[in-house]
Amino acid sequence: MRILVIGNSGQVARSLREAAALREDIVLDSSSQPEVDVLEPSSIEARLARFRPDVVINPAAYTAVDRAETEPGKAFAINRDGARSVAAAAANLGLPIIHLSTDYVFDGTKETPYAEGDAVNPQSVYGRSKLEGERAVMQVNPRHIVLRTSWVYAPFGSNFVRTMLRLAGERSRLSVVDDQFGCPTYAPDIADAILAIAVKVAGGQTAYAGVTHLAGPDALTWCGFARSIFQGVAERGGRSIAVDPITTADYPTLAVRPANSRLSTDRLASLFGVTLPAMKNSLAKCLDRLMLAGEE
Repeated sequence: MRILVIGNSGQVARSLREAAALREDIVLDSSSQPEVDVLEPSSIEARLARFRPDVVINPAAYTAVDRAETEPGKAFAINRDGARSVAAAAANLGLPIIHLSTDYVFDGTKETPYAEGDAVNPQSVYGRSKLEGERAVMQVNPRHIVLRTSWVYAPFGSNFVRTMLRLAGERSRLSVVDDQFGCPTYAPDIADAILAIAVKVAGGQTAYAGVTHLAGPDALTWCGFARSIFQGVAERGGRSIAVDPITTADYPTLAVRPANSRLSTDRLASLFGVTLPAMKNSLAKCLDRLMLAGEE
């Protein structure tokens, strides 16, 4: 099976390359600017024509949540218009599109995990741009799989785990928000799940179309996540520091973030037969790579 990934520098894109390299049944190629620009449909069409994939995966996005509040045009251009261009180019060749979205399409007022059919109500420019991207993808390509994920981390890229390790070398203690709940999700786990889904959708079935939540099984706050990280750091002989809980009001940001962005993954399990590993196991792999293998 041949897979084209749009973008190659993000956490999920890099994880997809790593995962595919371990499988003999998958030939994966990833695109980057200037060869493929999601704002230039002709560049997407040309890349598809050259590589001739069976499935297209689009994890490319504008992900600077706070900066999006002051750059709404750029956020919508990439997350809505670019997503539409990629999905349309795939549709023109009869190809399925697997598109990555976010938990930030919800407002966070629900007390239990969000299911795919729950009402969306994004509170930030980033969330609104990603929701519009979902809708654009579904409108132009009937063979769409929209995967909403959350709190993505990896041994590389910009993410919460790497930030915590960096701050541990600069400070004696940290204050971290303790009233926002979500599901930390390891990018290599996302990649494995996407490849399993790609195998199913490449055959031409449309029964899989729609939105599916793809997130880690454990829910906790940012403060709880930080404490789990430093517990793992200590177990590996690293410098662990104290983490004090604070409220969202104590740490104001430009963008409003949902207080609850936990995602139910029942559909992921029932439709695709995919479940993600426990956070403890995935976080251990991440810290091993960062602390023992010295990855950057």
